[in-house]
Amino acid sequence: MDQPVELIPLVCPKCNTQVPAEVDEVAWVCAQCGQGLLLDEQKGLAQIEVHFTTGIPSGAKGKPFWVADGQVATRRQTYTGNQDSDAQKFWSQPRRFFIPAFSCTLDDRLNLAMNLMIHPPALQAGPAAPFEGVLIHLEDVTAATEFVIMAIEAGRKDKLKELDISLKLSTPVLWILP
Repeated sequence: MDQPVELIPLVCPKCNTQVPAEVDEVAWVCAQCGQGLLLDEQKGLAQIEVHFTTGIPSGAKGKPFWVADGQVATRRQTYTGNQDSDAQKFWSQPRRFFIPAFSCTLDDRLNLAMNLMIHPPALQAGPAAPFEGVLIHLEDVTAATEFVIMAIEAGRKDKLKELDISLKLSTPVLWILP
């Protein structure tokens, strides 16, 4: 027999304040105690770290990004041309990935992630600020990061036939950027 759907109010596990959630949102900061919260289907609300950078204009909403450090290794096969040495050189150093967690088009998400990886902002702690809804779940960050790597490799001037990616990613942390 099917169990009826039960709606459970979202309550901060630290201070018991109700968390106002919009449709599709998966992470918040408690308005009362400032605790970062992530929706976990098994545990309900889990506590997470949320960091705010400097430079978020007063009265403006910050933009949430999942930020993780990663080490990437690629194995490429091409139809013609060979940019493998460029790829190896590019990925030879650890990279910091910024995965937009807010609502935007796939093209915008990809462009933002690639630009911020190539030109990473300084992550200097700033005051808490309102921010756009977090719609990308922590569990989706690895797949989104692999997609960014694929897009970078597909953008090289050779004709990519096949790409194998090895990715070691640190645990992503939610940062709110200007």
